[in-house]
Amino acid sequence: MYGVSRAGDAGIFMYIHGYTGGMKDQPKELELAAVTHPLDAAVKVPGSKSITNRALLIAAMATGRSTLEGVLIADDTRYMLAALRALGLRVELDEVKAAVVVEGQDGAVPARAADLFVGGAGTAMRFLTGFLTLARGRFRIDGDERMRQRPIGPMIEALTSLGVDVVSERGNGCPPLIIEAVGRDFRGGKCQLDASQSSQFASGLLLPAPLWSDGLELTVIGAVARPFIDMTLKLMQRWGARVDSAGGVIRVPGQQRYMAMNFTVEPDASSLSYFAAAAALCGGRVRLPGVTADSVQGDLEFLGVLEMMGAEVRRENDGVEVTGRGRLAGVEIDMSAMPDMVPTLAAIAPFASSPTAIRNVAFIRHHESDRLKALATELKRLGADVTENDDGLFIRPSQLRPATVETYNDHRIAMSFAVAALKLGGIRIKNPSCVAKTYPGFFADLASLA
Repeated sequence: MYGVSRAGDAGIFMYIHGYTGGMKDQPKELELAAVTHPLDAAVKVPGSKSITNRALLIAAMATGRSTLEGVLIADDTRYMLAALRALGLRVELDEVKAAVVVEGQDGAVPARAADLFVGGAGTAMRFLTGFLTLARGRFRIDGDERMRQRPIGPMIEALTSLGVDVVSERGNGCPPLIIEAVGRDFRGGKCQLDASQSSQFASGLLLPAPLWSDGLELTVIGAVARPFIDMTLKLMQRWGARVDSAGGVIRVPGQQRYMAMNFTVEPDASSLSYFAAAAALCGGRVRLPGVTADSVQGDLEFLGVLEMMGAEVRRENDGVEVTGRGRLAGVEIDMSAMPDMVPTLAAIAPFASSPTAIRNVAFIRHHESDRLKALATELKRLGADVTENDDGLFIRPSQLRPATVETYNDHRIAMSFAVAALKLGGIRIKNPSCVAKTYPGFFADLASLA
């Protein structure tokens, strides 16, 4: 199914059918061939990154031992695990079982100083920043070069208004951050937060808030991706915290405790989207087990977008099944509630019979790449007729041609264009190993569709 072009091979080109290797086996460039028949497959995607990193942090704050099953084992979650260990917390990872045992410290942070590195993990950066309000001492959090360009200023302002000594080391509202924490002397209180750039700012404040003496009354302004804030609140409640959310104000009473529990992480809805989109685009059916009706993941709403485009979606007690006819209609849609789905939609939109308009997602320019610019650039490279707007994309039906796609070290760019390649064929994906951020086995699972 896959063709591989290795840098430095002076034009040597080899085809690998049924690729099953791990990330270490992947070359610097990967070519995907089109599927030649309707799909008929089942894919169990790994655990949710968003849930895994929230659950790890809540378990670390809880009273007692928690066992987390079905966790995602990928770069973003490894950074969170490493940070928790660096802060003196006991976490044991069983990679074979995809399980983690966390010894909760009832909100205590054993370390009195640490220099934390989170790579490109936005959840780890934002959540750990809030978590360190429970610590006492001096802490520094840094990330990779792209993370150093991603804004966190509104979260700094909110924490500062609550009395936290936190600064951007370079004074530009981006990481690295320096935090001088006072532990139990920090009380919490009322603050206002501009969440127009990332919902993670709000989640980072909310997660430790039940353990603050005065709790938190958070007024959220301009919230994007609100379902991710709702996910945070639902998980806090599952672990025993009381919260009240009305309109743009979220109230979390203080002096609470998270109680340890055994918890199973849902399959990742964002990862599921690629296989659902593949069925809609190529025709046939793909079964996706494990996602249920009580899911806390807002990205599952993308299945409704695929229905609008012409796919059939069956929601069952133990998962979903997506059936496509290989024919799509375009959609006009505000994607602010599910921004991670923008690349997936954009990659299949040129194959639709009518235009697709994606609106209200200017903030994804601050994700792992400037995703609007990256998507427009790479779609045009394939021959798509696309207009890049300030807050979205307008993509017209297009006759595409194979080309080499730059991924900007962005996992979602790589995975989305891999789906388009199943229809077009001949697309080469640069730096395919970037999918290790959230889905190390992605290309092997994609190969299973053939």
